[in-house]
Amino acid sequence: MSVSDISGLIAAVAFAALVAFLAVPLVKLGSVLDEARGSLRQLTEHSVPVIDDAAESVRLANAQLAKVDDVTTPAAEAAQNISAMTTLVAATVARPLVKVAAFSEAVRRVVFRRAERTP
Repeated sequence: MSVSDISGLIAAVAFAALVAFLAVPLVKLGSVLDEARGSLRQLTEHSVPVIDDAAESVRLANAQLAKVDDVTTPAAEAAQNISAMTTLVAATVARPLVKVAAFSEAVRRVVFRRAERTP
């Protein structure tokens, strides 16, 4: 065996040791990736039903809001009609009543002034 054969053998053993040294972290990395894959699978299996339930809840809430809208729209229209009716009553009844009250007050003052002047 010559020096070149021995140096080649040492180089081969060193290379084998390097490969073995690097193989251990790669095997550990592979197991970490397997665990990550399993965790992701479990997360997906558990989150999909939750998302489906949330979508169903939103769908039901929208249906309830539509029912509430069906109730509040006529109530708002009724409130507008009552407001218009109040305005109409105020315009047709209240103003003439105020004028009658003012006229009766004026007549009362005139009558009392005359009553005070006559002895």
